[in-house]
Amino acid sequence: QVHLVESGGGLVQAGGSLRLSCAASGSAFSILAMGWYRQAPGKQRELVAEVTSGGITKYAESVEGRFTISRVSAKNTDLQMNSLKPEDTAVYYCAADYAPLLGGGASRNWGQGTQVTVSS
Repeated sequence: QVHLVESGGGLVQAGGSLRLSCAASGSAFSILAMGWYRQAPGKQRELVAEVTSGGITKYAESVEGRFTISRVSAKNTDLQMNSLKPEDTAVYYCAADYAPLLGGGASRNWGQGTQVTVSS
């Protein structure tokens, strides 16, 4: 099974920047895609950005042009967040879609989440 650990959250003023990192551990698995989701109080969890093993990226419209997801390595992904707004405040979760190297269906695991707070 793949285990995910996030880092890099914190408190920042509006207009500032933060960089989140996610590291996956585990063996005998191929990671198919990694992504970042967020959940604000009272709201559903939503996709922020994702990147496939082939480097294809997808962004939520609300972060397009401000956030950049990168696949640092096969098991690491970063999310660079610039021009942060108070509405970006949420718990950010890393997610990884993976499949066993010896065959089998894909699964998804989640990190524990990291708090991002943007003050106005």
